Amino acid sequence: MSDTTQAPFTLADGLNLAVYDWPLPLRWRPRAVLLVVHGLGEHAWRYDPLAQRLNEWGFCVRAYDQRGHGESGGARGVIPSDTVLLDDLAEVVDDTRRHIAQPWACPLIVLGHSMGGLVASTFVQRNMAPLDGLILSSPALDTGLGPFKKKLVRWLCRWAPNLTLGNGLDPSKISHSPAVVAAYMSDRLVHDRISARLACFIDSNGPRVVAAARRWPVPTLLMYAGADRLVSTRGSRAFAAAAPRDKVTSRCFDGCYHEIFNEPDPSAVYGMLRAWLDQRVPA
Repeated sequence: MSDTTQAPFTLADGLNLAVYDWPLPLRWRPRAVLLVVHGLGEHAWRYDPLAQRLNEWGFCVRAYDQRGHGESGGARGVIPSDTVLLDDLAEVVDDTRRHIAQPWACPLIVLGHSMGGLVASTFVQRNMAPLDGLILSSPALDTGLGPFKKKLVRWLCRWAPNLTLGNGLDPSKISHSPAVVAAYMSDRLVHDRISARLACFIDSNGPRVVAAARRWPVPTLLMYAGADRLVSTRGSRAFAAAAPRDKVTSRCFDGCYHEIFNEPDPSAVYGMLRAWLDQRVPA
């Protein structure tokens, strides 16, 4: 097991993010650096099992608690502007490339889950900084909201952008594993808050990512849950159908709930991930 470190990362606006690193043993050259972007209401430390597996395969891993989440600063589930999560990712990407990827002359790949997948894919869609690869796990490309709720979200975003409500996610549907669900529900760093502005950010940017799929510029692995009850699979299916086959590899894991890495038997998911990484970054 790697020696995981946690340290504060101060953003340009003065807010501190909690950043976690899973390095390889001293003097081991990493195949690549993977930067993990977590989902709504959760935090980066929940990805420790995934990071440990990636370490075993020869990858350095970094993750961070997005603002308003985990050990990072900011009101829970609140964003002060429409682009702040993208700007935060840009700062972390720049720091990770300068201090980890470039010294080792290795690629930088971003892995985003759920809302983190939306943030990461929007980052690519807007061409905010070069990445060597992108991995999407059940990305929130379609919230599944009906017309009335979409209008309500936009109205609240205009008149009460920082108003927070329950996010409506059912914890029992994150995984078929009772242990994973129980750990999630008892985790002091997990919350269910979402502001109107954050809800609007998620709902409005998913369609833009899907619309950009046919011109997708970055090698991408898209893996999503066929039995997802937290985000609609329509977004992932539409993205996969439109994206160029030489850029995007996709697979739906039928029967899986939202957190595909945390299902009782995630061997097929890890197998797909390793095969793609082996192709992109040979050992």
